[in-house]
Order: sequence, then C-alpha cells, then structure tokens
Amino acid sequence: MGRLTDNLGLLARTGLGTPLLLIALLVMIVLPLPPMALDVFFTFNIALALVVILMTVYAPRPLEFSVFPTVLLVATLLRLALNVASTRVVLMNGQTGTDAAGKVIEAFGEFVVGGNYAVGLVVFAILVIINFVVVTKGAGRVSEVSARFTLDALPGKQMAIDADLNSGLITQDEARLRRAETAAEADFYGSMDGASKFVRGDAVAGILILFINIIGGLIIGTTTHGMPLADAARTYILLTIGDGLVAQIPSLLLSSATAIIVTRVSAAGDMGSDVVRQLFGSARAIAIAAVIIGMLGLVPGMPNLVFLGLAAALGAGAWALHRRSRQAAVEVLPEEPVEPAGPRELAWDDVSQVDPVGMEVGYRLIPLVDRGQGGVLLERMKGVRRKLSEELGFLIPPVHVRDNLDLGPNAYRITLNGVPAARGEIHPDRHLAINPGRVYGTLEGTETTDPAFGLPAVWIAAEQRDQAQTLGYTVVDPATVVATHLSQVLREHAHELIGHDDAQQLLDRLAKSHPKLVENLVPKVLSLGVVLRVMQNLLAEQIPIRDMRTIAETLAENGARSQDPVALTAAVRAALARFIVQGITDSQEDLPLIALDPGLEQVLQRSLQATGSAGLGIEPRLAERLQRGASEAAQRQEIAGEPAVLVTSAELRPWLARWLRPVVRGLHVLAYTEIPDSRPVKVVATLGAAEGQAATAA
Repeated sequence: MGRLTDNLGLLARTGLGTPLLLIALLVMIVLPLPPMALDVFFTFNIALALVVILMTVYAPRPLEFSVFPTVLLVATLLRLALNVASTRVVLMNGQTGTDAAGKVIEAFGEFVVGGNYAVGLVVFAILVIINFVVVTKGAGRVSEVSARFTLDALPGKQMAIDADLNSGLITQDEARLRRAETAAEADFYGSMDGASKFVRGDAVAGILILFINIIGGLIIGTTTHGMPLADAARTYILLTIGDGLVAQIPSLLLSSATAIIVTRVSAAGDMGSDVVRQLFGSARAIAIAAVIIGMLGLVPGMPNLVFLGLAAALGAGAWALHRRSRQAAVEVLPEEPVEPAGPRELAWDDVSQVDPVGMEVGYRLIPLVDRGQGGVLLERMKGVRRKLSEELGFLIPPVHVRDNLDLGPNAYRITLNGVPAARGEIHPDRHLAINPGRVYGTLEGTETTDPAFGLPAVWIAAEQRDQAQTLGYTVVDPATVVATHLSQVLREHAHELIGHDDAQQLLDRLAKSHPKLVENLVPKVLSLGVVLRVMQNLLAEQIPIRDMRTIAETLAENGARSQDPVALTAAVRAALARFIVQGITDSQEDLPLIALDPGLEQVLQRSLQATGSAGLGIEPRLAERLQRGASEAAQRQEIAGEPAVLVTSAELRPWLARWLRPVVRGLHVLAYTEIPDSRPVKVVATLGAAEGQAATAA
C-alpha cells in the first residue's frame, strides 16, 4: 500500500501521468470493459472528486491549486468516458440482471434508491437541478466576472507594483515575484472562465445520456431479447439510474469545488508533474478521503473489497506523505537568525544608480510597452539601439522603461543619466499624420507637432490613414512616434552616453587587428581620457566613430605635438574629410557651400585671438544679423533640396558650429581642411558682406 506515493512520484518525475490517463480514457471509449473494471474506475472517480473538493477547501489561495482547471477538464473527460463504457455494457448485457454493469452501479440503483426506479428518477432529477441550476450556473457567472475584473485590474496592479518599487517599499526581486503572481492570477481566472463551461456542459450531457439509455434499453430489451415491457423497464431504468447517480455525485462535487475556488493563479511547469504534486500533495485531504471511502465500504450492499482496498491505499499514502513532510521539515529547518533591535543599517546596496537612458510613461501608455498586451514599443526601441549602434560606432546603453504616475496619462519622458532630456504626448489609439511641408488638403483631428522634429502634425483615427497618405501626409503609429523621438534624442546626445569603458572596448576591438597601433597610442602618447574626449567631440557634431583605425592613427601622429582635445579633434576631422562629406551628401555633384565674407572672417579671427579660449566676442547686432543670414541661407538650401554647409577656417569652425547649429536647423559647419581636394565645390551664398565692411571700417 505504501508504494502509492512512490508510484505517483515516479509518474511526476517522468511526466507520464497525464498521457497514461488520456490513453485509459481512449481505451474506455473504444473497448468494452468488464464489470469489475467499471467498479474500479467508478470508485476512483468518486475518490478523485473528494480529493479535489477537499484540496479547494484546504488550499490557502487559489494559486496553490493552479492546476484546478486542468484537473476539472480531465475529471470531466473521465466521467464522460465512464458513461460511454457503462452505456455499452448496460445495453449489451442488461438482460442478465441489475448486476450486468458491476456492483457499484447495482448498489446505487438498488440500495441508494431502494430498487424503485421512480424514486431513482426523482432523486436523479433533483441532483441534476441542484448541479445545473444552482451550483454550475452560479460558478460559471462568478468565473466570468472574476476573469473580467482580474484582467481589467491588471494594468493598475502592475502600476502599483512599480510605484512600490520606485518608492523603495519593495526590492527588485519582490517586484518580480509580485508581477509573476499578478500575471498568474490573470491566467488562472481566464482559464476558470472557460473551465466552468465544461462543468455546465457535463450536467447537460448527464440528462441526455439518461434519456438515451432508458429509451435504448427499452427498445433493445423488448425487441432484441423479448423481455416483457415491465421487466425491461425495471432492469434498464434501474441500471440507467445507478449509472447516472454514480456519475452525478462526482459531478456535483466538482461543481461545488469550482464554485469554492472561484469565490476565494497559474504556475509554470510540466502539467503532469504539477497535477500529481498538487492534487496528491496534502496528506490531510487524502486521509479524510480515505476515511470517507472506508465508511462507504462498510455499508451493506456496497462492493466492500474495492472501497476498503482503495481506502487502505489512500490511508497508507497519506501516512507516507505526512512522514515525508515531517522529515523534510526537520532537515531544512534553518537556524533562526537573531534580528538586531532597531532598523537595519544602510549599505551601498540601498544606493540606487541612475540609468544612462530611461523612459517614463503615463498609465495609458503601458499597453505600448507590455508584450502581454501586444505592445511593440520595446521591440522598436531595441531596433533603434541596434541601428544607432551600427551608425555611430559604439554600443548604445539599454533603455530602462518604467511608468510614472506623476506624468499625464498619455505623456512620456526620455531621461539621460537621470535628467529629463525630452518629453512628448501621444494618443495610443490614434495615428500621427505629419505634414512634411507640402500637402493637398486638411484632416480632421487633434492638431499637434511632431515631437522628434517639430513639424506640424494631426492625430487622426486609424480609419483615416489611407486618406491622409493620399493627401501627402506621412502617417505613423504611436510606437513609431516614440521610437523616432528616442532615436533623435539619442543621436543628439550620443556624446553624453559614451564613457571610459566604451572607449576601452573600442580600443580593445581595434587591438585585435592593429595591436601595435593601440599599444603605441594608449598610454604612451595619449591617456584614455583624452582619446575619450576626442570621441565625444566627434559625436557631439554628429560624426560617427566607426572608422577607429583612422581616428587612432591620427591621434597617434598628432598626440606628440599637442594634448589639447580641441586641436586633436580638428586633426581627426581633417583625416575623416571624405567620410564627413559623404555623411552630408552622397551626391557626386558640386558641393554647395555658404562662405563668410573675407572682411567678416578677419574680424572674427581678430576677436578670437583677443579673447582666446573665452570664445568669440561679437557685437550683439552683428551676431543677430549673422544668425538671421545663416538661417535664411539654410532655408533656401532646404527648399532647393540641397544641404546647408557653412565653410570657414579651422580656428573659427568649432566656435561657429557651437554658436550657429543650435539656432539653424540642419546647418553643417566645415573647415577648409575638411573638404577633400578631389571634391568640386560651388559657393551658393556669402554671409556678412555689408557687416564685414562696416566692422573693418570701424
């Protein structure tokens, strides 16, 4: 007897429990079973229902019995398979007497209802009404409402977990466990909503099977076996009533278990091992089931051997489980640590570090970043990182996404090193129609501006997408809007994202193919900090650092003469001249240039020499006219479809770039040394002719 638990453990370890049960169900449906086998299976079916309902009573939480929907389905299939097997035996051998389908059916037909089939019909009808109208209907409604409310509350629960995490009430591990439990709860009640339909359908099937067996038995008994109608009615109706009661009692127990568990979520793992571990894991439930089965076995007229044998096996299994749990508790009982009086001392683990790149979203944008709700923003952001890493030449840090209840429901905010760098607001249920500069009509919607480039745009319904594209608008979904904005912010602030470790990684990769170059550069010629500063200067002006060989060779050649990062950056830019111009335009036509008037350039040179490292000292009205002239020239180039390139001396270039680029969108500032000798050029505009003459005269 004591081997029951060991056999169940073997089935759990090998995962064969559920496949074997499904094979047994198929055998019961296809092959005729002897009456003794029916007795064993019907008794097991009653014991299974008792164990299930007791587990629902003793389970501390529904999550502790997360395989209940699966158990409910398997138990329903077992009961229906037994109905098919017993129906076959009753109709084939019913003429031999009320024991034709085994002792269990005979006992329920003869003893439980006193051998009166009229009483049996009434009792069966009452059980069906209780099961179908009261228990099953109520459990199904509760399952449906619980599933709906649980799924609706899922975003709020996730936000509450993040809020507790952000406020320091819970740790990362506790937040991870709570998120998993929340998702498991939603899965469980969603499964219960569907599983309750099995119980309802089983009750309906019991009624139909009863009438089919009675009508079929009467026809077969009177026509095939020549039995009088009264004898055929008594024999077949008693057999049918016994069969129905044997099936309806476990069905009522499982319906009650369903109602109990849905009024009070799902664990990952192999289904077979989970069923065996959770269903037969409570020694108390199995012991009480053994006592009840044993008491039924002592009732006169019952198949005593089957009931008492199963009761003994369940009792031995319960004792073995109890003894094993006691031994395990003694073995793993840890020594209780002495808790210090007062609050715990702070440690470095309590100091959180800022994320290099972060994104905070309002609560209505959570579905965009939740893969479980079909959110695609995380994949878009991963694509943005991959694309920028390939273009810029170093690994962009991952983006840490979290919700922020202080933001508006549709708002988001991009942070760099913990500081907000950009923000925007989107409508997750709409599309953004961007005006690229020339459209052929207007759209109905909410007017706004594109957060990435500041272009006029309109939030429209998804149904207007085709109409907007026909009018010349560029239409993008909300996830693309956020991803594009993130890409623009990361590109503009790339120099803030690269650090010493990234610079060392780039040099280590270069050392695999050019070991001597890296060995002679760092630290013999330049320190890692100077090399990093040059990389940051290049990225600040949108120049990728993919060509590390040229950068390192130029630094090694010029590092002995100067340690100034600005001078070294100018030397590297001259070495990357073709790469820089190629990034501005890939056209082989003449490169359009905007030049400075020679007189104005001389004035700026003298100003720079006078102020030194303090920068350009320009009279305010002159500075305003120069900025306005550069902006007008850049706009003319944009209308003509050509890049706006301002060319000046190498000394002035860094200062003019720092001064003009923030106010003139799309302006590239190059030095004369940064234009390849083989590249044809044309001057399309000259800035400051009148201002230069006035300043020279002054």
